[in-house]
Amino acid sequence: MLFIIGPPAVGKMTVGEEIAARTGLRLFHNHLAIEPVLRFFPFGSPPFGRLVDRFRCDLIEEVAASDLPGLIFTYVWAFDLPEDEQAVQRFAHPFRRRGGRVLFLELEATQEERLRRNESTSRLAEKPSKRDVSASRRDLLDLDRQYQLNSIGQFDDRADYLRINNTDLTPEQVAMAAITHFRLHRQPEQDVPSVSRSGRSA
Repeated sequence: MLFIIGPPAVGKMTVGEEIAARTGLRLFHNHLAIEPVLRFFPFGSPPFGRLVDRFRCDLIEEVAASDLPGLIFTYVWAFDLPEDEQAVQRFAHPFRRRGGRVLFLELEATQEERLRRNESTSRLAEKPSKRDVSASRRDLLDLDRQYQLNSIGQFDDRADYLRINNTDLTPEQVAMAAITHFRLHRQPEQDVPSVSRSGRSA
């Protein structure tokens, strides 16, 4: 299991798409769980929290138990919230229980670049709740003020952890750096499916 973590609009989904295309790992980006539930319950409400968490846990458990090659999961981790660390450990448990590797790719970028990516075509296409760009911008700035959304190097000495500042890097460059660092299996070049290049955000 590969976690791609970092603040909103840092590029998690887009990098995940690139890694998935080259490795065969399946991408479960955060909003695949969030968007369907928002049709019924507001963000942060108790039913919203229960349903999103249950879907994440159930899907991760099923993938870990399957013959699939593995999973890429994107997550905004507030490092100053113990409950977020507990959630990460809970999501990782099905793979660890079966002896699978659990890896972490952390992305960081300047706030200016993330605000630009916040309005990208691919982000808005995959994440309907972000299409009110003014509200999404306010949310991004509020989250930056309230929480520590990057590790600031506290895990840099761990073999299962890679931190990359991708402010000036393409998703392809970040994906290849992660694949090389973690020695992820690559598909033959001719078998790599195409990936949308319409934007860099996630």
